Amino acid sequence: MNQNKYLRQWTIALPILSWLLYFGNVFFSSGYYSILLTALLLGSVLAAVYHSEILAYRLGEPFGTLLLAFAITVIEVGLIISIMLGAKGLETITLARDTVFAAVMLILNGIIGICIVIGSLRYREQTFTLKGVSTALITLTAVVVFVLILPNYTVSHSGGEYTSFQLLFIALICLSLYLGFTMVQTIRHRSFFISPRNKILEETMENVKTNKSSRKNIYVSSSMLVVSLGIVVLIAKLLSKDVEYLVIAVGAPRSAVGLIIAGIVLLPEALAAIRAARNDQIQTSLNLAFGSALASIGLSIPAIAIISVISGIRMTLGIDIKSTVLLGLSLFIITISLATGKTNIMQGVVLLGIFLIYLFITIVP
Repeated sequence: MNQNKYLRQWTIALPILSWLLYFGNVFFSSGYYSILLTALLLGSVLAAVYHSEILAYRLGEPFGTLLLAFAITVIEVGLIISIMLGAKGLETITLARDTVFAAVMLILNGIIGICIVIGSLRYREQTFTLKGVSTALITLTAVVVFVLILPNYTVSHSGGEYTSFQLLFIALICLSLYLGFTMVQTIRHRSFFISPRNKILEETMENVKTNKSSRKNIYVSSSMLVVSLGIVVLIAKLLSKDVEYLVIAVGAPRSAVGLIIAGIVLLPEALAAIRAARNDQIQTSLNLAFGSALASIGLSIPAIAIISVISGIRMTLGIDIKSTVLLGLSLFIITISLATGKTNIMQGVVLLGIFLIYLFITIVP
Protein backbone atom coordinates (compact mmCIF):
# COMPACT_ATOMS: atom_id res chain seq x y z
CA MET A 1 0.00 0.00 0.00
CA ASN A 2 2.78 2.40 0.94
CA GLN A 3 4.63 1.40 -2.22
CA ASN A 4 1.58 2.30 -4.38
CA LYS A 5 1.25 5.61 -2.58
CA TYR A 6 4.91 6.36 -3.22
CA LEU A 7 4.50 5.43 -6.87
CA ARG A 8 1.56 7.81 -7.26
CA GLN A 9 3.58 10.63 -5.71
CA TRP A 10 6.49 9.87 -8.05
CA THR A 11 4.28 9.90 -11.16
CA ILE A 12 2.91 13.30 -10.12
CA ALA A 13 6.16 14.93 -9.11
CA LEU A 14 8.27 13.84 -12.07
CA PRO A 15 6.15 15.33 -14.90
CA ILE A 16 5.93 18.62 -13.00
CA LEU A 17 9.70 18.61 -12.52
CA SER A 18 10.07 17.85 -16.23
CA TRP A 19 8.06 20.96 -17.13
CA LEU A 20 10.22 23.13 -14.87
CA LEU A 21 13.50 21.80 -16.24
CA TYR A 22 12.20 21.99 -19.81
CA PHE A 23 11.88 25.78 -19.50
CA GLY A 24 15.26 25.81 -17.78
CA ASN A 25 16.80 24.84 -21.11
CA VAL A 26 16.78 28.56 -21.96
CA PHE A 27 19.43 29.11 -19.27
CA PHE A 28 21.26 25.79 -19.36
CA SER A 29 22.44 24.13 -22.54
CA SER A 30 24.94 21.29 -22.35
CA GLY A 31 25.33 17.59 -22.96
CA TYR A 32 24.71 16.82 -19.29
CA TYR A 33 21.49 18.80 -19.33
CA SER A 34 20.34 16.87 -22.39
CA ILE A 35 21.03 13.60 -20.55
CA LEU A 36 18.93 14.84 -17.63
CA LEU A 37 16.08 15.78 -19.97
CA THR A 38 16.30 12.34 -21.60
CA ALA A 39 15.88 10.67 -18.21
CA LEU A 40 12.91 12.93 -17.48
CA LEU A 41 11.45 12.06 -20.88
CA LEU A 42 11.55 8.34 -20.10
CA GLY A 43 10.11 8.94 -16.65
CA SER A 44 7.29 11.05 -18.06
CA VAL A 45 6.44 8.28 -20.54
CA LEU A 46 6.10 5.83 -17.64
CA ALA A 47 4.05 8.34 -15.67
CA ALA A 48 1.70 8.90 -18.61
CA VAL A 49 1.11 5.19 -19.02
CA TYR A 50 0.57 4.74 -15.27
CA HIS A 51 -2.13 7.43 -15.15
CA SER A 52 -3.75 6.15 -18.34
CA GLU A 53 -3.97 2.68 -16.76
CA ILE A 54 -5.76 4.17 -13.74
CA LEU A 55 -8.30 5.81 -16.04
CA ALA A 56 -8.53 2.72 -18.25
CA TYR A 57 -9.44 0.53 -15.30
CA ARG A 58 -11.99 3.03 -14.02
CA LEU A 59 -13.73 3.35 -17.39
CA GLY A 60 -13.78 -0.39 -18.03
CA GLU A 61 -13.81 -2.15 -21.39
CA PRO A 62 -13.72 -1.35 -24.23
CA PHE A 63 -13.24 2.32 -23.41
CA GLY A 64 -10.34 1.67 -21.05
CA THR A 65 -8.40 -0.23 -23.69
CA LEU A 66 -9.04 2.48 -26.25
CA LEU A 67 -7.88 5.17 -23.82
CA LEU A 68 -4.66 3.33 -23.00
CA ALA A 69 -3.92 2.77 -26.70
CA PHE A 70 -4.75 6.42 -27.39
CA ALA A 71 -2.27 7.58 -24.73
CA ILE A 72 0.53 5.50 -26.23
CA THR A 73 -0.39 6.68 -29.73
CA VAL A 74 -0.24 10.32 -28.67
CA ILE A 75 3.29 9.75 -27.40
CA GLU A 76 4.39 8.01 -30.60
CA VAL A 77 2.71 10.49 -32.94
CA GLY A 78 4.01 13.41 -30.89
CA LEU A 79 7.58 12.13 -31.08
CA ILE A 80 7.40 11.49 -34.82
CA ILE A 81 5.65 14.71 -35.79
CA SER A 82 7.82 16.90 -33.55
CA ILE A 83 10.96 15.57 -35.24
CA MET A 84 9.44 15.76 -38.73
CA LEU A 85 8.36 19.38 -38.28
CA GLY A 86 11.67 20.34 -36.70
CA ALA A 87 13.74 19.03 -39.62
CA LYS A 88 14.34 20.56 -43.00
CA GLY A 89 13.85 19.15 -46.45
CA LEU A 90 13.63 15.37 -46.85
CA GLU A 91 15.67 14.44 -43.77
CA THR A 92 12.72 12.78 -42.02
CA ILE A 93 10.75 11.50 -45.00
CA THR A 94 11.25 7.92 -43.79
CA LEU A 95 10.92 8.57 -40.03
CA ALA A 96 7.35 7.27 -39.68
CA ARG A 97 8.22 4.15 -41.68
CA ASP A 98 11.37 3.48 -39.67
CA THR A 99 9.52 3.92 -36.37
CA VAL A 100 6.60 1.66 -37.29
CA PHE A 101 8.91 -1.01 -38.74
CA ALA A 102 11.12 -0.84 -35.64
CA ALA A 103 8.06 -1.15 -33.37
CA VAL A 104 6.85 -4.25 -35.20
CA MET A 105 10.29 -5.90 -35.11
CA LEU A 106 10.79 -5.00 -31.45
CA ILE A 107 7.44 -6.47 -30.51
CA LEU A 108 7.38 -9.63 -32.65
CA ASN A 109 10.96 -10.63 -31.97
CA GLY A 110 12.28 -8.69 -28.98
CA ILE A 111 9.40 -8.42 -26.51
CA ILE A 112 7.65 -11.70 -27.36
CA GLY A 113 11.00 -13.49 -27.61
CA ILE A 114 12.10 -12.30 -24.16
CA CYS A 115 8.71 -13.16 -22.65
CA ILE A 116 8.78 -16.70 -24.08
CA VAL A 117 12.36 -17.31 -22.88
CA ILE A 118 11.68 -15.98 -19.37
CA GLY A 119 8.43 -17.91 -19.08
CA SER A 120 10.02 -21.11 -20.39
CA LEU A 121 12.96 -20.87 -18.00
CA ARG A 122 10.59 -20.67 -15.04
CA TYR A 123 7.71 -22.90 -16.17
CA ARG A 124 9.11 -24.96 -19.11
CA GLU A 125 5.85 -24.54 -21.10
CA GLN A 126 3.16 -21.87 -20.99
CA THR A 127 -0.29 -22.05 -22.53
CA PHE A 128 -2.46 -19.40 -24.18
CA THR A 129 -5.72 -19.21 -26.11
CA LEU A 130 -4.92 -19.87 -29.77
CA LYS A 131 -8.04 -18.15 -31.15
CA GLY A 132 -7.05 -14.79 -29.69
CA VAL A 133 -3.48 -14.95 -30.97
CA SER A 134 -4.67 -16.02 -34.44
CA THR A 135 -7.09 -13.08 -34.57
CA ALA A 136 -4.33 -10.66 -33.63
CA LEU A 137 -1.86 -12.14 -36.12
CA ILE A 138 -4.13 -12.00 -39.15
CA THR A 139 -5.04 -8.39 -38.36
CA LEU A 140 -1.42 -7.41 -37.79
CA THR A 141 -0.22 -9.15 -40.96
CA ALA A 142 -2.80 -7.31 -43.06
CA VAL A 143 -2.02 -3.80 -41.75
CA VAL A 144 1.74 -4.42 -41.91
CA VAL A 145 1.49 -5.35 -45.60
CA PHE A 146 -0.78 -2.38 -46.36
CA VAL A 147 1.57 0.12 -44.70
CA LEU A 148 5.10 -1.21 -45.21
CA ILE A 149 5.11 -3.42 -48.32
CA LEU A 150 2.27 -2.42 -50.66
CA PRO A 151 3.62 1.16 -51.25
CA ASN A 152 6.57 -0.34 -53.11
CA TYR A 153 4.24 -1.78 -55.76
CA THR A 154 1.81 1.06 -56.47
CA VAL A 155 2.40 3.01 -59.69
CA SER A 156 0.74 6.36 -58.89
CA HIS A 157 3.81 7.45 -56.96
CA SER A 158 7.37 6.12 -56.99
CA GLY A 159 9.86 5.53 -54.22
CA GLY A 160 7.62 3.65 -51.79
CA GLU A 161 5.23 6.58 -51.34
CA TYR A 162 1.45 6.72 -51.52
CA THR A 163 -0.37 9.63 -53.09
CA SER A 164 -2.36 11.73 -50.61
CA PHE A 165 -5.60 10.02 -51.60
CA GLN A 166 -4.05 6.55 -51.34
CA LEU A 167 -2.48 7.40 -48.01
CA LEU A 168 -5.76 8.56 -46.49
CA PHE A 169 -7.62 5.52 -47.84
CA ILE A 170 -5.03 3.08 -46.45
CA ALA A 171 -5.06 4.95 -43.14
CA LEU A 172 -8.84 4.59 -42.97
CA ILE A 173 -8.64 0.84 -43.63
CA CYS A 174 -5.95 0.39 -40.96
CA LEU A 175 -7.96 2.37 -38.43
CA SER A 176 -11.09 0.33 -39.21
CA LEU A 177 -9.22 -2.95 -38.77
CA TYR A 178 -7.76 -1.79 -35.46
CA LEU A 179 -11.15 -0.68 -34.12
CA GLY A 180 -12.68 -3.95 -35.32
CA PHE A 181 -9.98 -5.92 -33.52
CA THR A 182 -10.54 -3.90 -30.36
CA MET A 183 -14.26 -4.64 -30.42
CA VAL A 184 -13.55 -8.36 -30.90
CA GLN A 185 -11.03 -8.35 -28.07
CA THR A 186 -13.13 -6.48 -25.56
CA ILE A 187 -16.76 -7.31 -26.41
CA ARG A 188 -17.67 -9.89 -29.04
CA HIS A 189 -15.03 -12.59 -28.36
CA ARG A 190 -13.47 -11.50 -25.09
CA SER A 191 -12.95 -15.14 -24.04
CA PHE A 192 -10.44 -15.56 -26.89
CA PHE A 193 -8.02 -13.31 -25.02
CA ILE A 194 -8.28 -14.89 -21.56
CA SER A 195 -5.77 -17.54 -20.54
CA PRO A 196 -7.22 -21.07 -20.44
CA ARG A 197 -5.69 -21.42 -16.98
CA ASN A 198 -7.38 -18.26 -15.77
CA LYS A 199 -10.88 -19.51 -15.05
CA ILE A 200 -10.80 -17.74 -11.69
CA LEU A 201 -10.63 -14.39 -13.49
CA GLU A 202 -14.21 -13.44 -12.71
CA GLU A 203 -13.64 -13.93 -8.99
CA THR A 204 -10.47 -11.89 -9.18
CA MET A 205 -12.27 -9.11 -11.01
CA GLU A 206 -14.93 -9.00 -8.32
CA ASN A 207 -12.25 -8.52 -5.70
CA VAL A 208 -10.57 -5.81 -7.74
CA LYS A 209 -13.80 -3.91 -8.30
CA THR A 210 -14.04 -3.20 -4.60
CA ASN A 211 -10.71 -1.34 -4.80
CA LYS A 212 -11.47 1.00 -7.69
CA SER A 213 -9.80 4.37 -7.58
CA SER A 214 -11.61 7.16 -5.81
CA ARG A 215 -13.10 10.08 -7.71
CA LYS A 216 -10.24 12.27 -6.49
CA ASN A 217 -7.66 9.90 -7.97
CA ILE A 218 -9.54 9.94 -11.28
CA TYR A 219 -9.35 13.74 -11.46
CA VAL A 220 -5.66 13.67 -10.53
CA SER A 221 -4.86 10.98 -13.12
CA SER A 222 -6.81 12.84 -15.83
CA SER A 223 -4.86 16.03 -15.18
CA MET A 224 -1.50 14.31 -14.89
CA LEU A 225 -2.07 12.33 -18.09
CA VAL A 226 -2.41 15.59 -20.02
CA VAL A 227 0.60 17.07 -18.22
CA SER A 228 2.73 13.98 -18.89
CA LEU A 229 1.83 13.66 -22.56
CA GLY A 230 2.42 17.36 -23.14
CA ILE A 231 5.92 17.37 -21.69
CA VAL A 232 6.86 14.15 -23.51
CA VAL A 233 6.12 15.78 -26.85
CA LEU A 234 7.91 19.03 -25.95
CA ILE A 235 11.07 17.36 -24.61
CA ALA A 236 11.16 15.02 -27.60
CA LYS A 237 11.04 17.99 -29.96
CA LEU A 238 13.80 19.68 -27.97
CA LEU A 239 16.04 16.60 -27.99
CA SER A 240 15.38 15.56 -31.58
CA LYS A 241 18.54 17.21 -32.91
CA ASP A 242 20.63 15.64 -30.14
CA VAL A 243 19.26 12.21 -31.03
CA GLU A 244 20.09 12.67 -34.71
CA TYR A 245 23.54 14.00 -33.85
CA LEU A 246 24.22 10.99 -31.62
CA VAL A 247 23.07 8.57 -34.32
CA ILE A 248 25.32 10.22 -36.92
CA ALA A 249 28.23 10.44 -34.47
CA VAL A 250 28.28 6.68 -33.91
CA GLY A 251 28.10 6.08 -37.65
CA ALA A 252 24.60 4.57 -37.63
CA PRO A 253 22.08 5.32 -40.40
CA ARG A 254 19.15 7.68 -39.84
CA SER A 255 16.80 4.71 -39.55
CA ALA A 256 18.25 4.19 -36.06
CA VAL A 257 16.30 7.29 -34.96
CA GLY A 258 13.09 5.38 -35.60
CA LEU A 259 14.44 2.50 -33.54
CA ILE A 260 15.13 4.83 -30.62
CA ILE A 261 11.64 6.33 -30.79
CA ALA A 262 10.04 2.88 -30.92
CA GLY A 263 12.11 1.80 -27.92
CA ILE A 264 10.94 4.78 -25.88
CA VAL A 265 7.29 4.27 -26.79
CA LEU A 266 7.30 0.51 -26.16
CA LEU A 267 9.25 0.57 -22.89
CA PRO A 268 6.20 0.54 -20.58
CA GLU A 269 4.45 -2.27 -22.46
CA ALA A 270 7.69 -4.27 -22.60
CA LEU A 271 8.14 -4.09 -18.84
CA ALA A 272 4.51 -5.05 -18.23
CA ALA A 273 4.70 -7.96 -20.68
CA ILE A 274 7.90 -9.34 -19.14
CA ARG A 275 6.41 -9.03 -15.67
CA ALA A 276 3.33 -10.98 -16.79
CA ALA A 277 5.48 -13.75 -18.32
CA ARG A 278 7.38 -14.14 -15.06
CA ASN A 279 4.04 -14.58 -13.29
CA ASP A 280 3.02 -17.38 -15.69
CA GLN A 281 0.60 -15.11 -17.59
CA ILE A 282 1.91 -15.47 -21.13
CA GLN A 283 -1.57 -14.69 -22.44
CA THR A 284 -1.35 -11.23 -20.90
CA SER A 285 2.12 -10.77 -22.40
CA LEU A 286 0.85 -11.66 -25.88
CA ASN A 287 -2.21 -9.43 -25.51
CA LEU A 288 0.01 -6.49 -24.56
CA ALA A 289 2.49 -7.18 -27.37
CA PHE A 290 0.01 -7.61 -30.20
CA GLY A 291 -2.16 -4.76 -28.91
CA SER A 292 0.85 -2.43 -28.96
CA ALA A 293 1.86 -3.54 -32.47
CA LEU A 294 -1.64 -2.98 -33.83
CA ALA A 295 -1.95 0.40 -32.13
CA SER A 296 1.44 1.43 -33.51
CA ILE A 297 0.09 0.99 -37.03
CA GLY A 298 -3.69 1.14 -36.75
CA LEU A 299 -3.76 4.36 -34.73
CA SER A 300 -0.41 6.06 -35.33
CA ILE A 301 -0.31 5.82 -39.12
CA PRO A 302 -3.81 7.34 -39.62
CA ALA A 303 -2.93 10.24 -37.29
CA ILE A 304 0.43 10.85 -38.97
CA ALA A 305 -1.13 10.48 -42.42
CA ILE A 306 -3.71 13.19 -41.74
CA ILE A 307 -1.09 15.57 -40.34
CA SER A 308 1.23 14.75 -43.24
CA VAL A 309 -1.42 15.54 -45.88
CA ILE A 310 -2.52 18.74 -44.14
CA SER A 311 1.02 20.05 -43.59
CA GLY A 312 2.33 18.85 -46.95
CA ILE A 313 5.09 16.70 -45.43
CA ARG A 314 6.14 13.85 -47.69
CA MET A 315 6.21 10.40 -46.12
CA THR A 316 7.84 7.26 -47.51
CA LEU A 317 6.34 4.05 -46.10
CA GLY A 318 7.67 1.23 -48.28
CA ILE A 319 10.57 -0.74 -46.76
CA ASP A 320 13.51 -2.09 -48.76
CA ILE A 321 14.11 -5.71 -49.78
CA LYS A 322 16.35 -6.46 -46.79
CA SER A 323 13.74 -5.21 -44.34
CA THR A 324 11.00 -7.05 -46.22
CA VAL A 325 12.88 -10.32 -45.82
CA LEU A 326 13.34 -9.79 -42.08
CA LEU A 327 9.71 -8.76 -41.65
CA GLY A 328 8.42 -11.73 -43.64
CA LEU A 329 10.65 -14.09 -41.66
CA SER A 330 9.42 -12.59 -38.38
CA LEU A 331 5.76 -13.01 -39.31
CA PHE A 332 6.36 -16.56 -40.54
CA ILE A 333 8.30 -17.65 -37.43
CA ILE A 334 5.86 -16.05 -34.98
CA THR A 335 2.92 -17.67 -36.77
CA ILE A 336 4.54 -21.12 -36.68
CA SER A 337 5.74 -20.68 -33.08
CA LEU A 338 2.31 -19.73 -31.73
CA ALA A 339 0.35 -22.26 -33.78
CA THR A 340 0.09 -24.88 -31.01
CA GLY A 341 -1.21 -22.84 -28.08
CA LYS A 342 1.97 -23.56 -26.08
CA THR A 343 5.37 -21.91 -25.86
CA ASN A 344 8.83 -23.39 -25.32
CA ILE A 345 12.26 -21.89 -24.95
CA MET A 346 13.47 -22.62 -28.51
CA GLN A 347 10.72 -20.45 -29.98
CA GLY A 348 11.91 -17.52 -27.90
CA VAL A 349 15.57 -18.12 -28.73
CA VAL A 350 14.86 -18.08 -32.47
CA LEU A 351 12.84 -14.86 -32.17
CA LEU A 352 15.62 -13.20 -30.20
CA GLY A 353 18.10 -14.33 -32.84
CA ILE A 354 16.07 -12.56 -35.53
CA PHE A 355 15.85 -9.49 -33.28
CA LEU A 356 19.63 -9.35 -32.81
CA ILE A 357 20.15 -9.68 -36.56
CA TYR A 358 17.72 -6.80 -37.08
CA LEU A 359 19.58 -4.61 -34.58
CA PHE A 360 22.93 -5.43 -36.14
CA ILE A 361 21.73 -4.80 -39.69
CA THR A 362 20.16 -1.50 -38.61
CA ILE A 363 23.37 -0.21 -37.05
CA VAL A 364 25.72 -1.81 -39.59
CA PRO A 365 23.71 -1.84 -42.84
